[in-house]
Amino acid sequence: MNPTAQEWALRAAGVRLPSAMLIGGRPHDAAAHWALTSPRDGAELVVLPDADEADVDLAVRRARQAFDSGPWPTLAPKERKRVLHALADAVEAHREELALLVSLEMGKPVGDALLIELRTTVDTYRWYAEWADKLTGETPEVGPDALALVTREPVGVVGVVVPWNFPMTLAAWKIAPALAVGCTVVVKPSEQSPLSALRLAELATEAGLPDGVLNVVTGNGPRAGRALGRHPGVDTIAFTGSTEVGAAFLGYAAESNLKRVWLELGGKSPNIVLPDADLDLAASTAAWGVYFNQGQMCTAPSRLIVHRDVHGELLDRITARLASIRIGDPLDPATEMGPLVSAAHREHVESHIALAQAQGARLTFGGDRPDSLPGAYLRPAVFDDVEPGTALSREEVFGPVLAVHPIDNVEQAVAMANDSEYGLAAGVWTRDLATAHRVSRRLRAGTVWVNCYEEGGLSVPFGGYKRSGNGRDKSVHALEKYTELKTTWVQL
Repeated sequence: MNPTAQEWALRAAGVRLPSAMLIGGRPHDAAAHWALTSPRDGAELVVLPDADEADVDLAVRRARQAFDSGPWPTLAPKERKRVLHALADAVEAHREELALLVSLEMGKPVGDALLIELRTTVDTYRWYAEWADKLTGETPEVGPDALALVTREPVGVVGVVVPWNFPMTLAAWKIAPALAVGCTVVVKPSEQSPLSALRLAELATEAGLPDGVLNVVTGNGPRAGRALGRHPGVDTIAFTGSTEVGAAFLGYAAESNLKRVWLELGGKSPNIVLPDADLDLAASTAAWGVYFNQGQMCTAPSRLIVHRDVHGELLDRITARLASIRIGDPLDPATEMGPLVSAAHREHVESHIALAQAQGARLTFGGDRPDSLPGAYLRPAVFDDVEPGTALSREEVFGPVLAVHPIDNVEQAVAMANDSEYGLAAGVWTRDLATAHRVSRRLRAGTVWVNCYEEGGLSVPFGGYKRSGNGRDKSVHALEKYTELKTTWVQL
């Protein structure tokens, strides 16, 4: 039986909140601390350690020791597979507890946390567990007088820095493949969502992961994140977050040991609706893309590029759906949209709304704060007739704000879609198969959804073009980020 809102509230009152970092398999404190508050109601949740350079250095040294001298990199692949499945079992067994932590720390509706975030997290650890004993090397044919061997080896210590919007899923996309190939990991979660990461590390230790293989340090990005990015003992950084911070990590690599830096960054994703589209499905999906996860997604379809022939009808349907969504307590399973991650982030989104109005965009729905809700809540906003080149058409808001761009033909739609410094994702709505293929091929984006949005699975890669980053999460291709290729030439 699914818990009710009252039952979730009771569990929230009694849940144990992690309050220490995990380094080398043991709890670790820091000299400084900060108080984590919940966007649900602004209440203080727990006081957490604020890691400095010394704490990060200790975590990296423990990870280095576990890689150089510990059993994990040299463990038989089938044994790494067994431990990763045990970790997936532990996450699944504690899925309601973890969903509650995610909901408390960043405001995700608990139903979404349980049915989407925890499902994808468990699936990710299981999927990469199965790859642990299936990677193979190569023996290129080089003639009768020599033998060439190409082997794949773990890269070493991996620094993982992840944001707060999908704290467990995005971490799993990096941690799971890194562990599967034999790397050790230091995770720096966002300051807004450290609880689920800390609990994951505890469960990993209980599942049999050796000490030092998975470490979690908590703290602010400018200090703890920078220390991890600059540390010479880190071999690879896997980062998801803003383009600005991603660029900083490239600088940290240049300042230290030229470590590889894999980046999944921002987006300003176009969602193209052509006249022959299924308007019911296109409208409901576009509306969902505005409010799902409070619009706090790098792939959010925040630019609606719609043909003028169906512009008015589509916008009416989107507005009607947004007017009907239930905004409220994230611990209520009936809630469709919870609070934004913090009051400060809400003010950031509101500043984009004010700027859009100042630049001439027409606010046709929302953008205000719902009455009688004490947390960081904001009603979705829809702007029509957004001029190309204005801030709302180009800058990532990372909130529930939709920019609508009417267009007259396919050529104009493609040109407008590609007129962005980002290239993470895109959507195309048409019943014509040839149009769907032609438009998809011309869009400069890492993922293109046709007559759907946010669909996929672990077998397909995820990542972006241009300032949306490099490398890919998910799929077998993600394993390439955490391995080195070694050639051994044997003269016969």
